[in-house]
Amino acid sequence: MSHDDSYCRIILNAIPLMIFVVDDDVRVHDLNDPAARVFGDRTAVLKRRCGEVLHCLHANDVPEGCGRGPSCQTCIIRNSVTSSLRGQSVTRRRTNASLVQGGTTKQLDLLITASPLPESDPPLALLILEDISEISTLREIIPICVKCKKVRDDQQFWRSVESYLRDHIGVDVTHGLCPACLKEHYPEFAPNETDDSAPV
Repeated sequence: MSHDDSYCRIILNAIPLMIFVVDDDVRVHDLNDPAARVFGDRTAVLKRRCGEVLHCLHANDVPEGCGRGPSCQTCIIRNSVTSSLRGQSVTRRRTNASLVQGGTTKQLDLLITASPLPESDPPLALLILEDISEISTLREIIPICVKCKKVRDDQQFWRSVESYLRDHIGVDVTHGLCPACLKEHYPEFAPNETDDSAPV
């Protein structure tokens, strides 16, 4: 392994997204550490097709496996890799993937990025999978109290919006006062302007 190879490996492992190097059959040739942590032993993943690695619901529809069944024709992961190897990079294409984990089907919202690796023989592509399931949850209707503004979570507990956002997407919230509330509750600190959009 050359210095350049080890430097590239350090960079790939530092990126906190699942990254795979795949061929035109979406067979895994390499993966970074975050992907290996999700899918287990690196050697068990290598040379397997992505649908098998991800436990795609359709990976075993036919005896030939991933990429050969009728549903595989519309697989966004497979089609993104194919597009990238034809010279059309795919950036953050969204898909909903049905994966089987522990005998139950789980839905994941993923962003797919695929880009060809220049001068690789055989032709290889970099495949990046971003799991945005937690963020997508926030796009659903969230019950919120009309009076105190607490949010009801999946366990039916009422919690502050701040703790809900922190626990679901890892976002910390800071507080401030909008101009209208500043005028109403602290008029002595409010600017004399009549514009409600003045920054505070």
